[in-house]
Amino acid sequence: MYKKIEKMIKDLELRGRSKDNIKNMVCAMNRFSKYYNQPPETLGEKQIIHYLDYCINDKKLCRGTVNYINSTLKFFYVVTLERSWSDLRIPRLRYDKTLPQYLTKEEVRLLLESTTYLKHKAIFSTMYSGGLRDSEVINLRISDIMSSEMKIRVRNGKRNKERYTLLSQKNLEILRVYWKKFGYKNYSPDDYLFISRQTKKKLTNRTLQSAFEKSLKKSGITKKATPHTLRHSFATHLMNDGVDLVTIQALMGHSNMKTTSIYLHVRDYKMLNIKSPLDTLE
Repeated sequence: MYKKIEKMIKDLELRGRSKDNIKNMVCAMNRFSKYYNQPPETLGEKQIIHYLDYCINDKKLCRGTVNYINSTLKFFYVVTLERSWSDLRIPRLRYDKTLPQYLTKEEVRLLLESTTYLKHKAIFSTMYSGGLRDSEVINLRISDIMSSEMKIRVRNGKRNKERYTLLSQKNLEILRVYWKKFGYKNYSPDDYLFISRQTKKKLTNRTLQSAFEKSLKKSGITKKATPHTLRHSFATHLMNDGVDLVTIQALMGHSNMKTTSIYLHVRDYKMLNIKSPLDTLE
Protein backbone atom coordinates (compact mmCIF):
# COMPACT_ATOMS: atom_id res chain seq x y z
CA MET A 1 0.00 0.00 0.00
CA TYR A 2 1.23 3.48 -0.84
CA LYS A 3 2.34 5.56 2.17
CA LYS A 4 0.00 8.43 1.38
CA ILE A 5 -2.96 6.06 1.38
CA GLU A 6 -1.83 4.87 4.81
CA LYS A 7 -1.88 8.51 5.91
CA MET A 8 -5.41 8.83 4.51
CA ILE A 9 -6.47 5.93 6.72
CA LYS A 10 -5.19 7.83 9.76
CA ASP A 11 -7.06 10.95 8.61
CA LEU A 12 -10.27 8.92 8.31
CA GLU A 13 -9.79 7.29 11.71
CA LEU A 14 -9.34 10.73 13.30
CA ARG A 15 -12.75 11.66 11.92
CA GLY A 16 -14.38 8.55 13.37
CA ARG A 17 -15.19 6.90 10.05
CA SER A 18 -16.36 3.29 10.29
CA LYS A 19 -14.10 0.37 9.38
CA ASP A 20 -16.30 -0.52 6.41
CA ASN A 21 -16.21 3.07 5.14
CA ILE A 22 -12.41 3.21 5.44
CA LYS A 23 -12.06 -0.16 3.69
CA ASN A 24 -14.26 0.97 0.78
CA MET A 25 -12.40 4.27 0.39
CA VAL A 26 -9.02 2.52 0.42
CA CYS A 27 -10.27 0.11 -2.28
CA ALA A 28 -11.38 3.09 -4.39
CA MET A 29 -7.96 4.73 -4.03
CA ASN A 30 -6.13 1.49 -4.86
CA ARG A 31 -8.18 1.05 -8.03
CA PHE A 32 -7.41 4.63 -9.05
CA SER A 33 -3.65 4.09 -8.47
CA LYS A 34 -3.71 0.72 -10.25
CA TYR A 35 -5.38 2.30 -13.30
CA TYR A 36 -2.33 4.55 -13.79
CA ASN A 37 0.12 2.20 -12.06
CA GLN A 38 1.44 5.17 -10.10
CA PRO A 39 1.28 6.45 -6.51
CA PRO A 40 -1.83 8.68 -6.21
CA GLU A 41 0.18 11.67 -4.97
CA THR A 42 1.96 11.82 -8.35
CA LEU A 43 -1.36 12.26 -10.16
CA GLY A 44 -3.35 15.45 -10.59
CA GLU A 45 -6.56 17.03 -11.81
CA LYS A 46 -6.13 15.93 -15.43
CA GLN A 47 -5.78 12.28 -14.41
CA ILE A 48 -8.71 12.52 -11.97
CA ILE A 49 -11.05 13.89 -14.66
CA HIS A 50 -9.92 11.22 -17.15
CA TYR A 51 -10.45 8.44 -14.57
CA LEU A 52 -13.95 9.64 -13.65
CA ASP A 53 -14.81 9.80 -17.36
CA TYR A 54 -13.55 6.21 -17.68
CA CYS A 55 -15.77 5.13 -14.76
CA ILE A 56 -18.82 6.77 -16.34
CA ASN A 57 -18.44 5.90 -20.02
CA ASP A 58 -16.31 2.75 -20.09
CA LYS A 59 -17.12 0.96 -16.85
CA LYS A 60 -20.74 2.24 -16.90
CA LEU A 61 -20.80 2.66 -13.13
CA CYS A 62 -23.96 4.07 -11.56
CA ARG A 63 -24.07 7.70 -10.49
CA GLY A 64 -23.88 6.89 -6.81
CA THR A 65 -20.70 4.86 -7.26
CA VAL A 66 -19.06 7.55 -9.41
CA ASN A 67 -19.91 10.21 -6.83
CA TYR A 68 -18.48 7.98 -4.09
CA ILE A 69 -15.21 7.73 -6.03
CA ASN A 70 -15.29 11.49 -6.55
CA SER A 71 -15.74 12.11 -2.80
CA THR A 72 -12.96 9.65 -1.95
CA LEU A 73 -10.50 11.32 -4.32
CA LYS A 74 -11.49 14.76 -3.02
CA PHE A 75 -10.85 13.66 0.58
CA PHE A 76 -7.45 12.26 -0.36
CA TYR A 77 -6.27 15.33 -2.27
CA VAL A 78 -7.80 18.02 -0.04
CA VAL A 79 -7.38 16.50 3.44
CA THR A 80 -4.47 14.09 3.14
CA LEU A 81 -2.35 15.97 0.55
CA GLU A 82 -3.67 19.46 1.43
CA ARG A 83 -4.13 20.38 -2.22
CA SER A 84 -6.79 22.53 -3.89
CA TRP A 85 -9.86 21.03 -5.56
CA SER A 86 -12.21 22.65 -8.06
CA ASP A 87 -15.84 21.45 -7.86
CA LEU A 88 -16.44 23.34 -11.09
CA ARG A 89 -13.83 21.35 -13.03
CA ILE A 90 -14.42 18.07 -11.16
CA PRO A 91 -18.19 18.10 -10.58
CA ARG A 92 -20.33 15.46 -8.96
CA LEU A 93 -23.01 13.84 -11.09
CA ARG A 94 -26.54 15.07 -10.53
CA TYR A 95 -29.07 12.49 -9.43
CA ASP A 96 -32.38 11.98 -11.17
CA LYS A 97 -35.12 12.77 -8.67
CA THR A 98 -36.91 9.43 -8.72
CA LEU A 99 -39.45 8.30 -6.14
CA PRO A 100 -38.52 5.35 -3.90
CA GLN A 101 -39.69 1.92 -5.02
CA TYR A 102 -41.70 0.00 -2.44
CA LEU A 103 -43.67 -3.20 -2.04
CA THR A 104 -47.29 -3.31 -0.95
CA LYS A 105 -48.11 -5.03 2.34
CA GLU A 106 -49.42 -8.01 0.40
CA GLU A 107 -46.17 -8.20 -1.61
CA VAL A 108 -44.09 -8.07 1.59
CA ARG A 109 -46.17 -10.92 3.02
CA LEU A 110 -45.69 -12.90 -0.20
CA LEU A 111 -41.93 -12.25 -0.17
CA LEU A 112 -41.56 -13.45 3.42
CA GLU A 113 -43.66 -16.55 2.75
CA SER A 114 -41.44 -17.32 -0.26
CA THR A 115 -38.30 -17.08 1.90
CA THR A 116 -38.04 -20.64 3.18
CA TYR A 117 -34.52 -20.45 4.65
CA LEU A 118 -35.11 -19.41 8.26
CA LYS A 119 -32.04 -17.17 8.62
CA HIS A 120 -32.92 -15.14 5.53
CA LYS A 121 -36.56 -14.90 6.63
CA ALA A 122 -35.41 -13.56 10.00
CA ILE A 123 -33.18 -10.99 8.28
CA PHE A 124 -35.85 -9.71 5.89
CA SER A 125 -38.44 -9.59 8.69
CA THR A 126 -36.04 -7.53 10.80
CA MET A 127 -35.32 -5.13 7.94
CA TYR A 128 -39.03 -4.56 7.33
CA SER A 129 -39.92 -4.46 11.04
CA GLY A 130 -37.53 -1.58 11.74
CA GLY A 131 -36.75 -0.02 8.35
CA LEU A 132 -33.11 -1.12 8.44
CA ARG A 133 -30.50 -0.62 5.73
CA ASP A 134 -28.50 -3.63 4.44
CA SER A 135 -25.41 -2.57 6.37
CA GLU A 136 -27.42 -2.02 9.55
CA VAL A 137 -28.99 -5.47 9.65
CA ILE A 138 -25.73 -7.35 9.01
CA ASN A 139 -24.06 -5.33 11.78
CA LEU A 140 -26.73 -6.05 14.39
CA ARG A 141 -25.46 -7.51 17.65
CA ILE A 142 -27.41 -9.98 19.76
CA SER A 143 -27.95 -7.35 22.48
CA ASP A 144 -29.44 -4.93 19.93
CA ILE A 145 -32.71 -6.89 19.99
CA MET A 146 -34.30 -5.27 23.05
CA SER A 147 -37.31 -7.53 23.53
CA SER A 148 -38.37 -6.09 26.91
CA GLU A 149 -38.81 -2.65 25.31
CA MET A 150 -39.75 -3.94 21.84
CA LYS A 151 -36.95 -1.92 20.26
CA ILE A 152 -34.08 -2.55 17.88
CA ARG A 153 -30.91 -0.64 18.62
CA VAL A 154 -29.10 0.50 15.47
CA ARG A 155 -25.47 1.22 16.32
CA ASN A 156 -24.02 1.24 12.81
CA GLY A 157 -26.31 3.68 11.05
CA LYS A 158 -25.31 6.01 8.25
CA ARG A 159 -22.49 8.34 9.33
CA ASN A 160 -22.20 6.24 12.52
CA LYS A 161 -25.46 7.64 13.91
CA GLU A 162 -27.17 5.55 16.60
CA ARG A 163 -30.93 5.25 16.89
CA TYR A 164 -33.74 3.02 18.11
CA THR A 165 -36.44 1.64 15.87
CA LEU A 166 -39.41 -0.73 16.05
CA LEU A 167 -39.30 -4.40 16.93
CA SER A 168 -42.58 -6.04 15.98
CA GLN A 169 -44.03 -8.98 17.92
CA LYS A 170 -44.05 -11.13 14.77
CA ASN A 171 -40.41 -10.26 14.12
CA LEU A 172 -39.48 -11.18 17.69
CA GLU A 173 -41.18 -14.56 17.35
CA ILE A 174 -39.29 -15.29 14.11
CA LEU A 175 -36.00 -14.24 15.74
CA ARG A 176 -36.64 -16.58 18.68
CA VAL A 177 -37.25 -19.52 16.32
CA TYR A 178 -34.12 -18.50 14.37
CA TRP A 179 -31.98 -18.39 17.52
CA LYS A 180 -33.33 -21.75 18.72
CA LYS A 181 -32.03 -23.30 15.48
CA PHE A 182 -28.92 -21.26 14.76
CA GLY A 183 -27.90 -20.01 18.20
CA TYR A 184 -24.91 -21.33 20.11
CA LYS A 185 -23.77 -21.68 23.70
CA ASN A 186 -21.40 -19.30 25.47
CA TYR A 187 -22.27 -16.41 23.15
CA SER A 188 -21.42 -12.82 23.97
CA PRO A 189 -24.16 -10.17 23.80
CA ASP A 190 -21.87 -8.23 21.46
CA ASP A 191 -21.60 -11.10 18.96
CA TYR A 192 -23.18 -10.52 15.56
CA LEU A 193 -26.79 -11.70 15.37
CA PHE A 194 -26.54 -13.00 11.80
CA ILE A 195 -23.36 -14.88 10.88
CA SER A 196 -22.22 -17.14 8.06
CA ARG A 197 -22.19 -20.87 8.77
CA GLN A 198 -18.99 -21.24 6.75
CA THR A 199 -16.89 -18.29 7.94
CA LYS A 200 -18.52 -17.73 11.35
CA LYS A 201 -18.32 -14.02 10.54
CA LYS A 202 -21.04 -11.48 9.83
CA LEU A 203 -22.81 -11.77 6.48
CA THR A 204 -21.81 -9.72 3.45
CA ASN A 205 -24.02 -7.36 1.48
CA ARG A 206 -23.68 -9.61 -1.56
CA THR A 207 -25.00 -12.63 0.39
CA LEU A 208 -27.99 -10.57 1.45
CA GLN A 209 -28.69 -9.35 -2.09
CA SER A 210 -28.39 -12.85 -3.56
CA ALA A 211 -30.83 -14.28 -1.01
CA PHE A 212 -33.30 -11.46 -1.69
CA GLU A 213 -33.13 -12.01 -5.44
CA LYS A 214 -33.99 -15.69 -4.98
CA SER A 215 -36.95 -14.93 -2.72
CA LEU A 216 -38.21 -12.21 -5.06
CA LYS A 217 -38.08 -14.57 -8.05
CA LYS A 218 -39.80 -17.35 -6.12
CA SER A 219 -42.56 -14.98 -4.97
CA GLY A 220 -43.45 -14.05 -8.55
CA ILE A 221 -43.22 -10.32 -7.79
CA THR A 222 -42.25 -8.55 -11.01
CA LYS A 223 -41.27 -5.19 -9.52
CA LYS A 224 -37.61 -4.23 -9.48
CA ALA A 225 -36.63 -4.52 -5.85
CA THR A 226 -33.59 -4.93 -3.59
CA PRO A 227 -33.24 -5.52 0.16
CA HIS A 228 -33.28 -1.70 0.55
CA THR A 229 -36.82 -1.75 -0.88
CA LEU A 230 -37.96 -3.21 2.45
CA ARG A 231 -36.77 -0.01 4.15
CA HIS A 232 -38.76 2.11 1.69
CA SER A 233 -41.78 -0.15 2.23
CA PHE A 234 -41.51 0.29 6.02
CA ALA A 235 -41.61 4.10 5.71
CA THR A 236 -44.37 4.11 3.09
CA HIS A 237 -46.61 1.79 5.09
CA LEU A 238 -46.13 3.83 8.27
CA MET A 239 -47.07 6.93 6.29
CA ASN A 240 -50.22 5.26 4.96
CA ASP A 241 -51.10 4.11 8.48
CA GLY A 242 -51.14 7.73 9.66
CA VAL A 243 -47.79 7.94 11.47
CA ASP A 244 -46.47 11.51 11.48
CA LEU A 245 -43.37 12.56 9.53
CA VAL A 246 -41.31 13.47 12.61
CA THR A 247 -41.72 9.96 14.05
CA ILE A 248 -40.88 8.32 10.72
CA GLN A 249 -37.81 10.57 10.43
CA ALA A 250 -36.57 9.38 13.84
CA LEU A 251 -37.23 5.71 13.09
CA MET A 252 -35.46 5.95 9.71
CA GLY A 253 -32.50 7.90 11.12
CA HIS A 254 -32.82 10.76 8.61
CA SER A 255 -30.91 13.96 9.43
CA ASN A 256 -33.06 16.08 7.15
CA MET A 257 -36.85 16.17 7.05
CA LYS A 258 -36.64 16.67 3.27
CA THR A 259 -35.38 13.09 2.95
CA THR A 260 -38.37 11.77 4.88
CA SER A 261 -40.92 13.96 3.10
CA ILE A 262 -40.29 12.13 -0.19
CA TYR A 263 -42.58 9.41 1.16
CA LEU A 264 -45.46 11.88 0.95
CA HIS A 265 -45.31 11.35 -2.81
CA VAL A 266 -45.91 7.60 -2.55
CA ARG A 267 -48.84 7.73 -0.14
CA ASP A 268 -51.88 5.65 -0.94
CA TYR A 269 -54.41 8.40 -1.56
CA LYS A 270 -57.20 5.85 -1.96
CA MET A 271 -56.77 4.88 1.71
CA LEU A 272 -56.98 8.54 2.70
CA ASN A 273 -60.31 8.84 0.92
CA ILE A 274 -59.16 11.98 -0.93
CA LYS A 275 -61.13 12.90 -4.02
CA SER A 276 -59.87 14.68 -7.09
CA PRO A 277 -61.48 18.11 -7.48
CA LEU A 278 -62.77 16.89 -10.85
CA ASP A 279 -65.03 14.40 -9.00
CA THR A 280 -66.47 17.20 -6.86
CA LEU A 281 -67.70 19.29 -9.76
CA GLU A 282 -71.45 19.63 -9.91
